[in-house]
This record gives sequence, C-alpha cells and structure tokens, in this order.
Amino acid sequence: MMPIRATKNAVVAVSYTLLVDDGETGFRWYETVTDTDPFYFLFGHHNILPKLEEALEGKSVGDSFAITIGFENGYGDYDPAKKAIIPKANFKEEGKKNRDLLRIGNVIPMQDDKGNQMRGEVLKVDYMGVHLDFNSPLAGLDLQFEGKIVSIREALPEEVDHGHVHGPDGQHTH
Repeated sequence: MMPIRATKNAVVAVSYTLLVDDGETGFRWYETVTDTDPFYFLFGHHNILPKLEEALEGKSVGDSFAITIGFENGYGDYDPAKKAIIPKANFKEEGKKNRDLLRIGNVIPMQDDKGNQMRGEVLKVDYMGVHLDFNSPLAGLDLQFEGKIVSIREALPEEVDHGHVHGPDGQHTH
C-alpha cells in the first residue's frame, strides 16, 4: 500500500516555526506550532498560502519542509488604504461603550457590507472614532517556514463539501 501523501482532499497536519522579515532587521521568530498541537488544513482548497501548499505537495508523514515566501506571494504589501475610522457608536452594546473591546492592539472580528469576514486591529480611539487597521499582521513581511508533516488522513466527504477540516479526526469543532 502506498503511503498517503499531501495531495488534494487530504487532511494534513503540520508543525512549523515561522520567521518573518520586514526587510530591515532580518528574519525574527513569529510563531511556533508544535507536534502536539499541529495546524490541520484541507489540502487543495485554498486554506493556506499557495506557495506553502506547493512546498508540501507529495510529502508524507515525517517529511520536513523549509520555504521562504516573499511578501508578494504571502499576505501582500502593507496597504494604507486598509485603514478605516469607524464611529464609536458602532461599538456600543446595550447603549454602553465597550471599553474592553476598544483597547489599543485588540483585534476585533468584523464583517463588511458584502458579508466578508475581516479582522481590524484597534490603532487608537479619539474624537473622530475608532481607528482600525484591516491589513494582515503579516502584510509586507517575507515569511520563512520550517517544519514537518505530522499526520495525513483522507478527508471525510463533508469536509470536502465544506472546503475545510472539521477537526483532527473529522469531528466538527468550534
């Protein structure tokens, strides 16, 4: 029997260390995902960066990977147009301002008028409103991934239909 490989409709779990480079200071640590709590994704369904998926394609459990992805193939360049000022009134709950929500550095899940999910980081709050940045925190940064394939399994039909993993063993988790 052929060992299962990272190909379309496989559920792949990876552990990795991600380093980022802003072009000035060199690569520095950003995050580590361990073997005991790996990142699961459905291969071939646009759930990870295309260049990272290319680097993983055809690999088996235990295989390692290392890839550097330029910002243009990662999360794009930083875009100042993705900043917005939203009226403070939009953040009131039951008529009261939610002070905890509006702390500088907080990331607030939001939705645009077309229903697209977005995340906005609070930059400041002043008389004009809540200043939010909708750029990815990795925008404008070159990325360097080093890791290994922890597990691979066939996706369940529902996972393929939905286009994402429901959990390590296929159970829906939220």
